[in-house]
Amino acid sequence: MSVQLAEQPAAWVRFPARVGAMCLVELQKIRRDRSELIARAIQPALWLLIFGQTFTRLRVIPTGSVPYLDFLAPGILAQSALFISIFYGVLIIWERDAGVLAKLLVTPTPRTALIASKAFAAGIRALVQAVMILILAALLGVALTANPLKLLGMAVVLVLGSAFFCCLSIVIAGLVMSRERLMGIGQAITMPLFFGSNALYPVDVMPPWLQVFSRVNPLSYEVDALRGLLIGAPAHLLADFGVLVLSAVVAIGAASALLGRLAR
Repeated sequence: MSVQLAEQPAAWVRFPARVGAMCLVELQKIRRDRSELIARAIQPALWLLIFGQTFTRLRVIPTGSVPYLDFLAPGILAQSALFISIFYGVLIIWERDAGVLAKLLVTPTPRTALIASKAFAAGIRALVQAVMILILAALLGVALTANPLKLLGMAVVLVLGSAFFCCLSIVIAGLVMSRERLMGIGQAITMPLFFGSNALYPVDVMPPWLQVFSRVNPLSYEVDALRGLLIGAPAHLLADFGVLVLSAVVAIGAASALLGRLAR
């Protein structure tokens, strides 16, 4: 009994260390291929430069006293994190085909630590890209906050949102078991998730059926939190953080449960 009690805290101490080590491995990939981040930043930049500025001039989407470009910028941040994370399952399938996943599963590292490392690595990739988007938004005149606590909150929101969509991708990978099917499903659900959120327009202007979908779409809560933190728009931060934390925890658990099936 005393031995078990002594070992239990040690396991909890090792868990974050293993997650950190696996995250570090993931981040080494960013250093070797920085061009990928730059290429991925082009699409969000086009949304701000073309869609945002055009609809700001047209004034066809009611955003109250908030300029449309300011309203759009947090939504584009969430969009970029979604696009980075939703295809992370492809990486897991590649690791399975290369034999890397089987080797990782025989190590003492818990499956939840393996999945959590992927999830947080996706979040860090999203943060790196978010810096580029925020710089562009500031150059375009978006009234962004300079409060360090709010910027820290923004980083937490992006990591939680990225963690959920990364694990959702891994769950889909564990069900379909092939890159081709995963790519097809990922492409099929990405735009509905984006357009079925409040990233481009307020929930109030949506048709009733889309409002229902928006309320169960984690991306909507991510965007709502980002707007409240970055531009001071009315937001439900406590509910937003609660939904994002719960979604990330459930998704990590589901992805961990399917990891063994994926390795077969």
